[in-house]
Amino acid sequence: MSTSASHLPIDSVQHALHESERRFSAIVSSIPGLVFQMHMTADGQVVFTYLSEGCEALLGIPAAALLKDANALFEAMDQPSAHLFKQNLQKSARQHKRLDWEGQIWIADWQDMKWVNIRATLQDLGQGAVQWDGIMLNISQSKHEKQEIEQARLDLQALTAHLNQVKEQERVSIAREIHDDLGGNLTAMKLGLSTIIQQIESGHPVNLEQANLLQGIINQTFDAVHRISGNLRPNILDLGLVDALEWQVSQFKKQLGISAKFVTNCHDLECDADQSMALFRICQEALSNIAKYAQADAVEVELSLLDQQLFMKITDNGIGIAPADKIKSNAFGLRGMQERAAALGGECVIVAASPAPGTCIRVHAPFKPAES
Repeated sequence: MSTSASHLPIDSVQHALHESERRFSAIVSSIPGLVFQMHMTADGQVVFTYLSEGCEALLGIPAAALLKDANALFEAMDQPSAHLFKQNLQKSARQHKRLDWEGQIWIADWQDMKWVNIRATLQDLGQGAVQWDGIMLNISQSKHEKQEIEQARLDLQALTAHLNQVKEQERVSIAREIHDDLGGNLTAMKLGLSTIIQQIESGHPVNLEQANLLQGIINQTFDAVHRISGNLRPNILDLGLVDALEWQVSQFKKQLGISAKFVTNCHDLECDADQSMALFRICQEALSNIAKYAQADAVEVELSLLDQQLFMKITDNGIGIAPADKIKSNAFGLRGMQERAAALGGECVIVAASPAPGTCIRVHAPFKPAES
């Protein structure tokens, strides 16, 4: 009885240890990353003493290889990242503070660069040695999303600055036209009328040639007013988006002398004024880019309404657009088209034409009917 009793505590300890290991394994297996234990000796040598099953999935390095040689982790990093990681390890060990580091690791077998975050608590083992218990996580997606948001913010800042510059240039241009054309014409009309009034008051006959000249100046003034107002908002839009686009394509064809056609399945379309203006300006910018860069000899603009969605497609058979050109810092025209489409709750996508060569600009947005 005494022998059996003496073995009971050992069985209980073994059972408790087995249960503890089971729970630990269950917890580790549920963690979306790599759980590790790492030592640093007094002379600065780094050794992994534990690695969870997520090692190869995260780092592309088998756990056995990393347990055998911790330098495999440093070798997977680019030189600056490896240097910074070693500095962080030494600082954590020296100050006895937790380790918190993130950097890039190149997975050679997958030809992939990952962002990882390493966090670990530190334990002093004595005689200059320390131990870290922690976790490595793949933060590539959140890092890329953060970078994309930051790039989008910078792009928006650049676009806003460009639009403000364009707006200021337009103001200067309009002010100059009003001053030079309208102001000059009004001054000439004032002087001409003053002369005619003096002739009438003095009982002399009105100079017919002078009156005709004055009438010509008035006609020029009307033309200037129409031109300036047309630049601010094309009068053709009063006829509706379909007629405005058809006119725009016909003007493009006349000016460049190339094949250009407009097709639609919604001739009686009546849409919101803001939507009409945005789609008209997108088409205007697209045709301007084609004229400047595409070297095309055939263009087609298509407007269609399907399931309460407006679709506009502008296709050319030119030299196409390089992917790098879409993201250039000064590609304000392309970015402006995308911003206009986004403001309508839609999207503007620029892709290679099919069949190649050429470029296809696809715009879609929810249809907004004109207010009655």
